[in-house]
Amino acid sequence: MSKHEQGNLKHGLSNRHIQLIALGGAIGTGLFLGISQSIKLAGPSVILGYAIAGFIAFLMMRQLGEMVVQEPVSGSFSHFAYKYWGSFAGFMSGWNYWVLNVLVCMAELSAIGLYIQYWWPEIPTWISALVFFVLINGINLLHVKFFGEMEFWFSIVKILAILAMIGFGSYLLATGTAGPQASISNLWALGGFFPFGVEGLVMAMAVIIFAFGGIELFGITAAEARDPDKTLPKAVNQIIYRILIFYIATLFILFALFPWNQMAEGGSPFVMVFASLDSHGVATLLNFVILTAAVS
Repeated sequence: MSKHEQGNLKHGLSNRHIQLIALGGAIGTGLFLGISQSIKLAGPSVILGYAIAGFIAFLMMRQLGEMVVQEPVSGSFSHFAYKYWGSFAGFMSGWNYWVLNVLVCMAELSAIGLYIQYWWPEIPTWISALVFFVLINGINLLHVKFFGEMEFWFSIVKILAILAMIGFGSYLLATGTAGPQASISNLWALGGFFPFGVEGLVMAMAVIIFAFGGIELFGITAAEARDPDKTLPKAVNQIIYRILIFYIATLFILFALFPWNQMAEGGSPFVMVFASLDSHGVATLLNFVILTAAVS
């Protein structure tokens, strides 16, 4: 992108916008819905898998962060691949990212249909997907600052919900009110920490790494950032720690509350676990939060 084109972009994203866009992008259906598949493949060892994937993501963010701070362009890694590697690398990385986002958006819209059916099972998935498709596109076509604010508040809802779930789950474990099936020993008592061996964890890594998709958004937003020299380094250094805390602490509570081999598939394990504990109010609220996560 030329400097003239770059100058036409609105620099309306502050540090809080960029951090929450990247954080919100990484905390979504990959955690809330996709975890069911990785649990089936690896059992409790997915906690280790998320720690490994988080370290890999941190290295990638540091490397990308160095480049976008030096040259904050909207093309991000595709621009850098084109400039420093060649036109073919830039072409492939750019279009690969486009295809990835199309597929991920379709997966998110399908997930929205599942969350809506938790309350209204008679509504077809395609109707929910169409309504939110129009809504999300409308938000994206508006001013960048409004988009940043919307994403900021969507992400705040997710973060507060995760913290509340960790706190409530810890309370249930500490007071013994979660039922006889709730125990920290669930992490190793049902076939061990690696019930399917190391091979199971390796097989689950593809799903786990998918859950971290979205953290690269801080690089995409660089060209529309206010004071990129200050905001982008802060975003790089703070986002990954928060993601790891949210993921690992949340999964630890989830496994301790309910036997991993009984978690239902086809919906969010988080909602199913709290519903099975007769915490239907919490499950309903959590389903709303997860719906917000999918929209975000």
